[in-house]
Amino acid sequence: MYVWFTLLAGLAFLPAIVKTLFPYLFHDCVYILRAICFGLRIEIYKRKTPFYSMVDGFGDAVRKNPHKTLIHFEGKTYSYLDVDRESNKVANALRKVAGLKEGDTVAVFLGNEPAFAWTWLGLAKLGCVAALLNFNIRSKSLLHCFSCCGAKVLIAPRSMNNTLKTILPALKEKSVSVYIINNDSSTEDIKGIRQAITQASDDPLPRSLRANVNVRSTALYIYTSGTTGLPKAAMVTQERLWAASFFQGLCGVTSEDVFYINLPLYHSAGFLIGFTGCIERGNSFVLRRKFSASQFWDDCRKYNITVMQYIGETLRYLCNVPKRNNDRDHKVRLAIGNGVREEVWNEFLSRFGNIYVMELYGATEGNVVFLNYTSKVGAVGRDNILQKHIFPHALIKFDIEKEEPLRNAAGFCVPVTPGEPGLLVARITTKYPFVGYAGNKQLTEKKRLRDVFEKGDLYFNSGDLLRIDHENFVYFHDRVGDTFRWKGENVATTEVSGILSMVDCIEEANVYGVTVKGHEGRIGMAAITLKEGRVFDCVNTCSVVTDYLPVYARPRFIRIQNSLEVTGTFKMKKVKLVEEGFNPAIIQDPLYFLDLTVKKYIPFTQENYNSVISGEIKL
Repeated sequence: MYVWFTLLAGLAFLPAIVKTLFPYLFHDCVYILRAICFGLRIEIYKRKTPFYSMVDGFGDAVRKNPHKTLIHFEGKTYSYLDVDRESNKVANALRKVAGLKEGDTVAVFLGNEPAFAWTWLGLAKLGCVAALLNFNIRSKSLLHCFSCCGAKVLIAPRSMNNTLKTILPALKEKSVSVYIINNDSSTEDIKGIRQAITQASDDPLPRSLRANVNVRSTALYIYTSGTTGLPKAAMVTQERLWAASFFQGLCGVTSEDVFYINLPLYHSAGFLIGFTGCIERGNSFVLRRKFSASQFWDDCRKYNITVMQYIGETLRYLCNVPKRNNDRDHKVRLAIGNGVREEVWNEFLSRFGNIYVMELYGATEGNVVFLNYTSKVGAVGRDNILQKHIFPHALIKFDIEKEEPLRNAAGFCVPVTPGEPGLLVARITTKYPFVGYAGNKQLTEKKRLRDVFEKGDLYFNSGDLLRIDHENFVYFHDRVGDTFRWKGENVATTEVSGILSMVDCIEEANVYGVTVKGHEGRIGMAAITLKEGRVFDCVNTCSVVTDYLPVYARPRFIRIQNSLEVTGTFKMKKVKLVEEGFNPAIIQDPLYFLDLTVKKYIPFTQENYNSVISGEIKL
C-alpha cells in the first residue's frame, strides 16, 4: 500500500518536475505536432491530380461558408461568395480584354483594398503569375520591376494615373499594356476596364484554364530590396504559397478568429501570412489601407478583432499613443509579426494586456524559418529538434569588415560557439530549395554559399546575424551587407546612392543606416563628396530624394566629407561612419538634416540633435 501511495504521489508531482527540468517541452510538443500535420497536408496536396492549389482551397472555403464574411473594409463587408464572384468577373474580363492565359505574368500595382484580393484570385484562376509591386515605388525602381519578371500587363488603380503617365513611354517600349481597374482612363494607352469587369460573367472558370499549374510552378513574385540595390523579384512557388499560409495555423489561429491586416498586401507578411492564411483558416479579416496607431484599438473593438499582425515599428507606435482608460478593452488574444525590440515588447504587454506575441523570423526567398511559439520576450524563434531536421542550418563566423564569411585554413566556414552571433546559413536541398530571383541569375548566385562545411555542399546566405542561447532560443542580432531596415522596409544603399548621384553638386555618395534612440531599425544617412568648385545644394538634393525615393528610403542625414574612405578593393568603408552616427559633438564634418516642412536640407546642430534624441523632432 505504501508503494502505491508513493507511486501516485510521484505521478502527481511529475508535471511540476517536468516543467522545472524542461520548461518548454509542452510548447515544443504542440508546435511539432502542428508542424507535422501541416507538412502532411502539403504532401497530400502535392500528390493530388490535378494539383490542389490555393485557388482550389479558396473554392472549397466558398462552398463550405459562402455567406461568411471574408473582408471587412471601410464599413463594407464582402463574403466568401462575393469575393469569389468578383474574382470570376475580373478573370473573365481580363481574359477577354487583355487576352490573358495560363503562364502570363501580370504586375499588380494596387494598394490595400478588396480589389487586390479578387484581382489576385482572378489571375490565379487563369493560371497567371502575379507580380506584387510595392505601392510606394516610382520611376526607375518601378520600371526595373518589369525587367525582373517580364510582365506584359500592369493593373493599377485610377489614383496611380499620374504616376503611370511619367513612365508610359518606357512601358510602351517594353510592350506593357496598362489597365486601370476601378474606373475609365482619359489617358491614351492607359485603358479602363471597370466597365468590362461589370459586364463580365461571374460564372466559375474551368479548371482546364490552369491545367499545367503544379507544386513547383511560380505562383507570384514578391519584391525585396535585399543587398543588391534595386528591387529583386523573389519567386514564390505554389508549394511555398501553401507553406506560408499555414503560419496562422501554426500560431493557433482558427476559423472563428477575426484577423487584422494593416500591413501592405504587396509584402509577405500582409499577403502570405495575412490574406492567404485567412483563406487557409477560413476566417474573416479586417483590411485597412494603411496602419493607423490612433485608430488601431478602435478598429479592434469595432470588429471584435482577435488576431493582429505587426512589425516592430507598429508596436512602438501603439505604445507611443497617449494612454487611455480603455487600453485593455479589446478581444485581441494573439499578435503575429517580427522585428519588435524587447523593451517595446514588455511595454506593449504591460499596457495592452495579456496578448500572446508570436515573433517570427524568415525571408520571402529564404529556405529557413523560425517561430517563437513560447512567447519568450526578445526571441525570434526556437531551435527545436524538428526545426533542425526540417531546415538544416548553422550560424557561421562572419568578418564584418570584409563582409564575408570567415573560413579556416582548409577553406571551410567556421561555426560560432553557443551564444555568439553568426551569419545564418541554411542548406539548400531538393525538398527545401532556394528558388531565387526572377530575371537575374547573378543575384540568385550571390545568395548561395558553396563549400561551407564540406566540398560541394550548398547553403542559402540569409544576410542576417543571429545568435542561439543555451536554451535554444534564437535572437536577431543585425543585418549585414548593403541593406538596413527602417519603418518596416528594407532600404538598399546602392539604390539610394544611385539617386543621390543624380544631384548635380554631388560627386560620390556612401549610404548607410544609423541607429536612433527609441526607434527600431536604422535611419538613412549619407556621407557625400561634392564636385570640385560646387557647394551643397540643399533644395535640389531634397527635391531629388523626395521625387525618386519612398519616404522610408530617403537619407534624413547628410555628412559632407572631403573624400570617402575605401578598402583595398575600392569598396566604401561604412563601419566607422555607422559608429559615429549623426552626433555633431563627434562629427567635425558639415551635417545636414532633411526638413520636409521647408522642403530642403538644413544645417544639423547640437540643438537639433538633442531634439531628435528626446523625440521632439519626429522621424
